Amino acid sequence: MTFFTHIRNAALALGIATAPALAELPVLTIASQSGGTVAWELDTIRHHGFDEANGFRLEIMEVAGKAAGQIAFQGGQADVIVDDWIWVARQRAAGQDIAFVPYSRAVGGVMVPADSPAQSLQDLSGATIGIAGGPNDKSWIILRAYAAQQGFDLLAATEQVYGAPPLIFQTARAGDLGGAINFWHFMAKQEAAGMRHLISVADAATALGMDPDMPLLGYVVQSAMVADQPELVAAFARASRDAKAQLAASSADWDRLRPMMNAADDAEFEALKAGFRAGIPGEGPVDESSARAMFRLMVELGGEDLVGTATELPEGVFVPLGS
Repeated sequence: MTFFTHIRNAALALGIATAPALAELPVLTIASQSGGTVAWELDTIRHHGFDEANGFRLEIMEVAGKAAGQIAFQGGQADVIVDDWIWVARQRAAGQDIAFVPYSRAVGGVMVPADSPAQSLQDLSGATIGIAGGPNDKSWIILRAYAAQQGFDLLAATEQVYGAPPLIFQTARAGDLGGAINFWHFMAKQEAAGMRHLISVADAATALGMDPDMPLLGYVVQSAMVADQPELVAAFARASRDAKAQLAASSADWDRLRPMMNAADDAEFEALKAGFRAGIPGEGPVDESSARAMFRLMVELGGEDLVGTATELPEGVFVPLGS
């Protein structure tokens, strides 16, 4: 038997030995919006094998939008989706037993044209504000509460127009809005296009006595999975943290991801990279007292359209992963 035959047989034996082991790894399927920012982290998990290193295999089901992801999740086609914990609380109050694993604390704020004289929310009196996400956008509610704390009725004193994030971005960039509230990655694009921050939701939340590091977005899982497969949920959380650590430290990974980021130029690319990194949450548990305070605000200003039948933050919203 030749040397090369030994090598071939050894390789075949290795393949036979390792294939069942890989097949036995539990599979976790996540429904993720095609082209969304979550795809950057998921791609990093898969590229570096952080899923298999943590004892599971990640499968990605691309969906057209948020609603499609919710349908796939509620129908059992996906194990995980990304949403905010306000939605999780609403669903729990309605009887759906689901829970939240922190993903990002990136939040929006108000941006104004570079040459705007506005230095505070009060300076936007009489202006038109573009709001992505509709009248019950969480950032808009927090900003309204902050303005009220300052004795200013932001809703009554301004005119609001609502639209999809890309539309608000384009309208703001064209100079047709006095201010714009958008999702963080579109805010990064607006900043790269020359707009400036007036106030962030994090600053407004701090003034209202809430934790500015509260992760609003997270991975949503069925509570039955948390109870029956806690090690799988914890493994996924570790893989997510591994990917975030990689993206916080590595420039090469961002260069690899750039084609899927839809950055128009270097300024947008750098702004998106900085925004993602700034949104990486701490590893400790969610501050539930701050979450309760924020949820009461959502109940007061958003009402049933936002929180459904919930009047207080339900128990069990946050997966107790620890530090």
